Parts: sequence; C-alpha cells; structure tokens
Amino acid sequence: MLILAIIVFGMVIGALAQLLIGGKNMWNIDWGLAIVAGLVGSFVGGLLISLISGDGLNFRPSGIIGSLIGALIVTGGWVWYKKRSAAS
Repeated sequence: MLILAIIVFGMVIGALAQLLIGGKNMWNIDWGLAIVAGLVGSFVGGLLISLISGDGLNFRPSGIIGSLIGALIVTGGWVWYKKRSAAS
C-alpha cells in the first residue's frame, strides 16, 4: 500500500509540475512523464536541499516542496530536450 501511495504522490507532483510549466498543451498531461518526474524529482529536490543545507551530496527523498522543485527541473529538462531534438 505504501508503494502505491508513493507512486500516486509522484504522479500528482509530476502532473502539477507539467501544469506549472505549461506550454502549448497545458491541459494535456503526459502521465508517464508525470510519474517519472515526480519520483525522480523527489530525489533531485532532496539532493538540492542537502546541498543548500551543507550536508554534502546526500541523495535522499524530500517532501512536497522539494519534490515539486525537483519535478519542475526534471520536466523542464525533458521539455527542453524534446524541443531541441524536434528542431534538428
């Protein structure tokens, strides 16, 4: 049950990151990207928080705010990569 809750949490955070970034299809959410961005973003946010707080390179999951910041970074990177590869 905990694993299911973590996946749903990541999906919601990833979808929120896609809505905040926006773009042409603001309401067309890529759910696969939402799950990956939410779960990976949690660890990216945790890494950023540990670097800011002076703990070094501690790779750990973070809370809602850290997960959202990390998901925004992951989603933004993915959108940038897709635009760059489409232009080539």
